[in-house]
Amino acid sequence: QFPPLKPVDLQLLLALAQDELHGYGLVQAIPEGTDGLVELDPGNLYRVLKRLLTDGLVAESARRAAAPGEERRRYYRITALGGRVLARELERLGQLVTSRHARAAVRSFAT
Repeated sequence: QFPPLKPVDLQLLLALAQDELHGYGLVQAIPEGTDGLVELDPGNLYRVLKRLLTDGLVAESARRAAAPGEERRRYYRITALGGRVLARELERLGQLVTSRHARAAVRSFAT
């Protein structure tokens, strides 16, 4: 029922599949994980996280920041459902980019 995921949802789930992260950690992890190809607008982050929480793809973690002054940071983790949705979406995208039409387009336009 979930795929296709929005690109920002995909990137957040990919980042959380690597580790539990707080908001700023997500903002940093996405450009790092995409070699700078994708950046997350910090103003958009919590709206997207709220939607992913509501959909059950992400959950708030019990983990808390250890550094003084960071006690209010909330960490997020991918849920089992989120992991399944992510896996299905990655499979779907892989099929799209390796389809006969995609291969033909690459042959036609790659020089």
